Amino acid sequence: GEQAGELLRTDPWQLLAVPGVRPEQSDGFARALLGADCGPDDGRRTAALVGWVLERAALQGHTALDSGAVRAALAERAVSDPDAAVLEAVEEGVALLFQEGGDEEPEETEADAAETDEGGLAPDADAPGEPVRALLGLDRYALAEESLADGLARLVNTCEKAVDWAEAAAAAPSPSAAELIRTTAAAGLVAHSGGEAARAEPAALIAAARGLGLRAFGAAHSEDGRRRLSAATGDPDTAVTLAGLLSGAQGPGRDEDGALALDLLVVLDAPQLDVESAAVLVEALADGTRLVLSGDPGVLGSAGAGRVFADVLAARTCPQVVSRTPDPGPIGELVSGIGIGELNQVDAPGKEVVIVPVRDAGEAVHRTVQLVADSVPRAFSIPADETQVITVGHGGAAGTRVLNEALKQRLNPGPGRFGGFDPGDRVVHVPAPGRAVPGVVRSADAEGLHLDCGGVPVVVPQERVESSVRHGWALSAHQAAGMRWPAAVVVLPGDAAQGLSRPWVYTAFGRGERHLSVVHGVDQALPHAVAQVPAQERTTRLRPLLEALPTPDAAS
Repeated sequence: GEQAGELLRTDPWQLLAVPGVRPEQSDGFARALLGADCGPDDGRRTAALVGWVLERAALQGHTALDSGAVRAALAERAVSDPDAAVLEAVEEGVALLFQEGGDEEPEETEADAAETDEGGLAPDADAPGEPVRALLGLDRYALAEESLADGLARLVNTCEKAVDWAEAAAAAPSPSAAELIRTTAAAGLVAHSGGEAARAEPAALIAAARGLGLRAFGAAHSEDGRRRLSAATGDPDTAVTLAGLLSGAQGPGRDEDGALALDLLVVLDAPQLDVESAAVLVEALADGTRLVLSGDPGVLGSAGAGRVFADVLAARTCPQVVSRTPDPGPIGELVSGIGIGELNQVDAPGKEVVIVPVRDAGEAVHRTVQLVADSVPRAFSIPADETQVITVGHGGAAGTRVLNEALKQRLNPGPGRFGGFDPGDRVVHVPAPGRAVPGVVRSADAEGLHLDCGGVPVVVPQERVESSVRHGWALSAHQAAGMRWPAAVVVLPGDAAQGLSRPWVYTAFGRGERHLSVVHGVDQALPHAVAQVPAQERTTRLRPLLEALPTPDAAS
């Protein structure tokens, strides 16, 4: 903005707040501006570093960090007294300090928390009870988690039991669907977990609620998820994307009080729900609204900070329905085994699952293009534009960038005359951090790049094309979460071994509806990841916040 120059002259380390800027760069800028007055323990520098460490942690999904981890990061950046630097950052409002554990409330005042000692134990840690852990967090995530916890408690406490759902439950298409209907009738918040086939159960719930005259909707993570939900309910008006619902572009709109005009909302793909989106959503639900969070706990977590679904499940503050509906076929059998840490060889008489061994990254790229362009279309009549390539990362010799370049040359060669893109290119549009929307380039003009994103026209302004549009024949598993395609080709070159985990494999292998090819070059790293590498833990505060809130049973 207009004040940026003056702000940076006053505090050159504010440059560190710009995405992509690293401490070495902000230090160099500060030295050029301040000369001899620039030192590693300058309070402006240490405060900026605390904020930078916490922002970096948020990109990894954490809403808070152990204070010891923050102090260690400061020490690595030549801060001589990390304890004092942390306390000064808290006093300046750069970060908030919380206590977790022991017999204390999960949240303490800044003054109380500041007395936490070097090991993260409160001064009376010798007293009976578990040690108190000091956490640092940014106010935006602290406020989001507190708002979300309060909002979920409000929904739990304002729900009235429905007495007329028994007939709807009796007519449900499966025992698990019947259980979900009965449970939702009696609770304002319900957690429902299951695989792809289990999505039929929230679809049955929505149909049952609509049959009772309720305003019931389902919100999916992606347009693809919305399409699948529409097919399951038989009514396209019942399905929205979460982004479309919150923006008002889809769904019932708002009532006179500004709340979403609905009685029941089912959020599918709930593991993809980050804490800030969840807080905004719950705030938009009126008292008495029923909320069902539904998803597969085995998939990768949200791109944004938080682990809302996992924390709700762990807090056990609402009824939980675990689907007994297994995913069918060889792919379903394979993925179910991965979910419990077993990489089994499955019987696939129709070649639903094919393993393609490769020696190196170059061969992995070659075989991937061959599979997408020739083998899968010939064997399964699945066209190349309905096959999704999934790999571990964007860089490397067989990452998304290299794979997309090779796939474009084979499937839609062209000069890239529209900012590197041509009509017919498969792309992924990132309208906001953490949101990846697949699409196809249709044209370009003075307005910008015209995309078709699952039937929804999108125009990306010229100045945003470079930063928000990428080729999309190949995606990362995080980008592919919440979506499915008729066929998936999962590419595992040798340099991908470090990035593998059970949730990654579970997510990637579950993206194909009819066919899965695995381009396999990681040898024993794959079964090792499935058996031994669980999900990366995220540090959040939502679970203890939920556990501390009163429920109707506790209040009575």
